[in-house]
Amino acid sequence: MPECEGSKWCGDHLARNTIVLKMSWFWFSLPLHLLTVACLCHSIKAPTTSSQQSFKTNLFNFYHSLILADGKETTVHLLKDIPKRYYFVLEEGNALAPFTITVTPCDVPIEWSILVHKASASFLGKAARGDHATQDISKSQKAPSVVSTIFNYKGNSVETYMGMSSHSALYMLEFLSTERDTHITVYLTTDTTSGHLYPELPMDPRIDVIGIGHTTVTLTWKHSPSVLQHRENIQYCLLVNEKHNYKSLCAAETAIRSSGMKLPSTLALSLSPYLLEPQQVMILSNSELSIINKVSSGEVRQICMGTKNTYTVPNLSPSTQYYFDVFVVNLLTNASAAYTGTFARTLEEPEPKVMEMKDGKIIQVVLDGKNQKSYSLQYQARHKRIQFTFQLCRGQVRVHITKNGKTVASENISGLRYFSLKGKLLDTYLVQLRSTEESNSSVKVQVSPHFQKPLFPLLPESLKIKSFSKLRTCNSVTIAWLGTQEESKYCVYKKRIEEDQVWMELQSVDRCSGPESRHKSEKVLCKYFYDVNLQRAVTSETIKGLDAGTLYLFDVYLFGPSGIPIRYHSKVVKTRKKC
Repeated sequence: MPECEGSKWCGDHLARNTIVLKMSWFWFSLPLHLLTVACLCHSIKAPTTSSQQSFKTNLFNFYHSLILADGKETTVHLLKDIPKRYYFVLEEGNALAPFTITVTPCDVPIEWSILVHKASASFLGKAARGDHATQDISKSQKAPSVVSTIFNYKGNSVETYMGMSSHSALYMLEFLSTERDTHITVYLTTDTTSGHLYPELPMDPRIDVIGIGHTTVTLTWKHSPSVLQHRENIQYCLLVNEKHNYKSLCAAETAIRSSGMKLPSTLALSLSPYLLEPQQVMILSNSELSIINKVSSGEVRQICMGTKNTYTVPNLSPSTQYYFDVFVVNLLTNASAAYTGTFARTLEEPEPKVMEMKDGKIIQVVLDGKNQKSYSLQYQARHKRIQFTFQLCRGQVRVHITKNGKTVASENISGLRYFSLKGKLLDTYLVQLRSTEESNSSVKVQVSPHFQKPLFPLLPESLKIKSFSKLRTCNSVTIAWLGTQEESKYCVYKKRIEEDQVWMELQSVDRCSGPESRHKSEKVLCKYFYDVNLQRAVTSETIKGLDAGTLYLFDVYLFGPSGIPIRYHSKVVKTRKKC
């Protein structure tokens, strides 16, 4: 081998590559051994000074891409069906020292193994570190070696292996994902005296369900020893979802990300609202942080509650199964440990109380918009033809009517709405009312035989009040409104308001309230009129004695034969400032 023997470069690197070849021949399948064989076979020339330096740099990077860091958590990305291998060699003097390896799958189940290559560990260790002593190794130096598997696991649980290391052994970790591309975290440590990267779990890591309600579940768990020792650096975080339990925090974060949203790196660091995505809602109250993620599979809720080990989860849906996972998180290192998850089903919502309706009687119902609770009314028909009347007082209301269990009407109502229905004697009608706004809504309901004269007055085609801009003066305005073919009483009221009061006045108006709620000074006039020709059933009034450049709120009330008032839509008009 004249070319190799005369080359300082070849002599300098041959020993190192021979060692790597020995390791790779067993398990690594390293492409680097091809370079050694090429040198032995005189197929390449010694590189120049610049290429020699480049090779040294690449060789250094290659070595260290395979070495598993001691005392640090390493993220490993796995491609489907392609194994990935890492190794570690202990320093001399660590004979029979304990070490631990913790592997956390962050998605699908994986397979992983620990293999040990018993050989001259000092020999292999020096080679991996590039010690100069290996440069003089001759071809005749060959250490006997035995490869054996000391641990293997398949699944998606967090697993920790604890063993005793020997300086005469080299360890190799092999990881494989057979389902899809994924990532895992690996933590190796040989220092068992300076504490733990991961918070400790109690001897019994189960979560106990101690209370179940219609919309709440109360949980408790035993304290982590880490909380008792380092209270200021440790906290508990709870994950609530409707799909399944998660065996690690990174598995939960991966699942949320895969649903189409970005997620802050850990629950422990999700303390800033600036990290939140549009699909997330953050709630901070009583030193508890809640983050709600809107995902395709439902709602994923994260709550961090400090070091409390009992918590009542609020605002759940009745008759729904939820899964609960508790993680104890180290705020300094971001490392976490998972308690054994649990699940519970909230109680069924009790049947809403049903109020019986009587012919001709008006019922006013106030609906809770925040909790979206429905209100039920029941009526047993005493006539074949009946009529339901709904007057919307405030907000927005959805009406659903069934007859003997079958839907006969369902819609959002506005103003005054009539439903004329035909059936049989003793048919059972159920009316369900629900607010479609977050604020409270209110509605009046009446049922009566079809032939009975309704208590509510006959309405015009429109309940709008019109004002005439050209007829405005500094102290008067002219308004007009439609009437009906039925002689009725109309009363006009006015109220002086400020610019910043307009929106609130129009939004807060109760359309079912009558003039009795108004101050006497606001009354302008009352009049009777009708016209058999609807085209001419229009009336107008000029209201005088107003102040210049001032806003006024005008209301018109219509009274039918029964005396029940109907309020027209309020109209805001401003008098002219200069005339």
